[in-house]
Amino acid sequence: MTIDALLVGRPMPFRGEDYSAIAKQPVAGPVRITWEGFADDAVADRIHHGGLDKAIHLYPQDHYGWWRARKPDHSLLDAPGAFGENIASRGLTETEICLGDRFSLGSAIVEVSHGRQPCWKLDHRFGARDIMATIVKTARSGLYLRVVREGEAQTGTRMDLLERPLPDWPVARVFHLLIGGGHKRDTDGVRALADMPVLATTWRERARKLAG
Repeated sequence: MTIDALLVGRPMPFRGEDYSAIAKQPVAGPVRITWEGFADDAVADRIHHGGLDKAIHLYPQDHYGWWRARKPDHSLLDAPGAFGENIASRGLTETEICLGDRFSLGSAIVEVSHGRQPCWKLDHRFGARDIMATIVKTARSGLYLRVVREGEAQTGTRMDLLERPLPDWPVARVFHLLIGGGHKRDTDGVRALADMPVLATTWRERARKLAG
């Protein structure tokens, strides 16, 4: 994958008394990558965002054309960051990136931990009622990365695939099973996810519940 932009944000007023750091801005120059994610990046809701399993949010820019066709002239889609991503990447999507994949990110190494579960904040950010539902239906979700080795990265460089331990588990498949309702048709797959240590703890617990 190539990196179109690296982005960070700080909590700001979002809706009523709610704060959010979803409105991230591109960084010029190198970005330091720690176990918790990008230096100078922050989250407002520590219960649902941040932490080792959600250190970095990646959203494929490959989807932007698809979204523009459905939301023509929406200004958020004119530049990276519409979905609150830290990494605006290009070259691979959720159908090709697999759970447990390890990528180089500059001098750092990152690992795919789970897909991004959409919430109401995306609908509010876009001023639309169907963004979250569309993501659930299509699995154009983006994904989260945990940091395996700290380092430094910069826009315009590549993310090279280093390891692929689970080639049968693209992020889109995991998302469909755990978020998109696919668990009803593939209980064996859900049970398998419940026992995968590489899957983020919250999604592993969700898999256990869905498996019954």
